[in-house]
Amino acid sequence: MAETAPSSGPTVITLGCRLNTYESEVMRRHAQEAGLEEAVIINTCAVTSEAVRGARQAIRRAARENPGAPILVTGCAAQTDPQAFAAMPEVTRVIGNHDKMKAETWKPADLLGGEEKVRVNDIMSVRETAAHLIDGMEGRARAYVQVQNGCDHRCTFCIIPYGRGNSRSVPAGEVVAQVRALVASGHYEVVLTGVDLTSWGADLPGTPQLGNLVQRLLKLVPDLRQLRISSIDAIEMDDALLEAMAEPRLAPYLHLSLQHGDNLILKRMKRRHSREDAIALAERLRTIRRDIALGADIIAGFPTETDAHFENSLRLVEECGLSFLHAFPYSPRPGTPAARMPQLAKPLIKARAARLREAGETALIRHFERHVGQQREALVERGTMARLSDFTQVKLSQPDAEGGRMLSVQITDHDGKQLLGTPL
Repeated sequence: MAETAPSSGPTVITLGCRLNTYESEVMRRHAQEAGLEEAVIINTCAVTSEAVRGARQAIRRAARENPGAPILVTGCAAQTDPQAFAAMPEVTRVIGNHDKMKAETWKPADLLGGEEKVRVNDIMSVRETAAHLIDGMEGRARAYVQVQNGCDHRCTFCIIPYGRGNSRSVPAGEVVAQVRALVASGHYEVVLTGVDLTSWGADLPGTPQLGNLVQRLLKLVPDLRQLRISSIDAIEMDDALLEAMAEPRLAPYLHLSLQHGDNLILKRMKRRHSREDAIALAERLRTIRRDIALGADIIAGFPTETDAHFENSLRLVEECGLSFLHAFPYSPRPGTPAARMPQLAKPLIKARAARLREAGETALIRHFERHVGQQREALVERGTMARLSDFTQVKLSQPDAEGGRMLSVQITDHDGKQLLGTPL
């Protein structure tokens, strides 16, 4: 999925995760302040081979649509294979993931001068993550705070640690200050983001855990009306975070990094949980918070996956009571252990991913139907677009001119992709 920044200032094309979206806004502001009005910045993703191919296509398209503009390529794909992007004639500079967040990187004289095309450092040497105050990304509805970056785990299918580096955390005091500033500027909801969010704090004095940060935010920023947590590693949910899930101001939605439903494949992925752990966590979360909705990532067609292994993934959708499913066809990433394992045929991987998506669509419709006929509170993002606290999308029957506020909505129906609602 690609997102393009507003028309004023440099053009920023964002591929991949929500953290990339946050970082793109930081870059856009740095580049605009530096006077790079005509530049095109492409923030790439490396999670799959398809994502890297999509980055190349986006670069070529941007060069065609912006003749003469400097094309600046960054993000995880650029970090993991900078020379491949530097070899593209359309590309002016390749910028590493660490340098892209520094204001000094975007000085035109330094960035565009000279013949050096690649400016990528050793991401594994980075030890800190700086806080950046960014608001206005989604009007006054929602703001994002990056509290963590990088990953210390080495799942056999994943290239992201080599694009992001090892795990590092933003100190709690800086996070609290950021959230206070965002609330003071009128944001209803704040979302905590990171690459491996539940590893937050492991590198800080006293090794606090994510639950401690969440509880501190809810206590120390009483005017924060809704706090949301992005994707997390299920096995790392600490007791304080589970306790915090009972708090009404913490949004009743979690996206779990499950990846598969079979224990043998999970071991070959080098995941640290079992299918039984995933099911038990889902049951415990629903006990703590009856209105919680759960999403998950599941990969289809991992090397050595048999029909029986795959059926366990299909069953996991039901057994965990998932409402939102991101189904990925396995894509070998050069340099990862899984790429050296016996691979499945691409048509089989594609067919299994399609079956997973069908299971996800069925689960989503079932989730929608629980809301139909009910009165719900929805946060208006813009126009007719709103979301419930469990992140379910609602299309309003009439636009809301203000945005960034909660409305009481009568849920009348759904269209298979979103709920339909009438403001009360």
